[in-house]
Amino acid sequence: MSRTGESTHDSATPVDHNSQVDVIQISGSIKWFDAGKGFGFIVPDNGMADVLLHVTCLRRDGYQTAYEGARIVVEALNRPGGLQAFRIVSMDESTALHPSQMPAPRTHVVVEPTSGMVRLEVKWFNRIRGFGFLSAGEGTPDIFVHMETLRRFGITELRPGQFVLVRYGNGPKGLMVAEIRPDGWGDAPSSH
Repeated sequence: MSRTGESTHDSATPVDHNSQVDVIQISGSIKWFDAGKGFGFIVPDNGMADVLLHVTCLRRDGYQTAYEGARIVVEALNRPGGLQAFRIVSMDESTALHPSQMPAPRTHVVVEPTSGMVRLEVKWFNRIRGFGFLSAGEGTPDIFVHMETLRRFGITELRPGQFVLVRYGNGPKGLMVAEIRPDGWGDAPSSH
């Protein structure tokens, strides 16, 4: 409940005002935030799972967006899908970095390409989970693609059925995308 007595929860979430709610204060940094999608994630300093940060929480507490690398302290609730920030205690944008300045992600493996550039179809992709799979067709092994690889090549999302051009190699758990470009990328005039 807010100080004015109005519920700060969205109408889709039932609130039992008699139950004990465990509020967790979490310090961390902004992993990514997409203003167009209206959400992003915080990487907690204590190694816990990423915390969902929704734009309504930001705006309610006086922020328009969150920049990657910014330091943040939030109060979070444990929801069925995981931790979700509901109040921003503080945010320090002096540590925010431009994507080109970001260090290599700690959770991402980079592989050396062993294939030539091939055209593959997106089998499925889940931005929230940060990965998906591409396919060369029936009977071929799926090829893993990580969100960080997309970001490195300026792609924000993939849709099932979409075609992309990739080079891939052997990762720790199987075939993995090393380089990705939009379909038709080779047909466009080069800017170099």
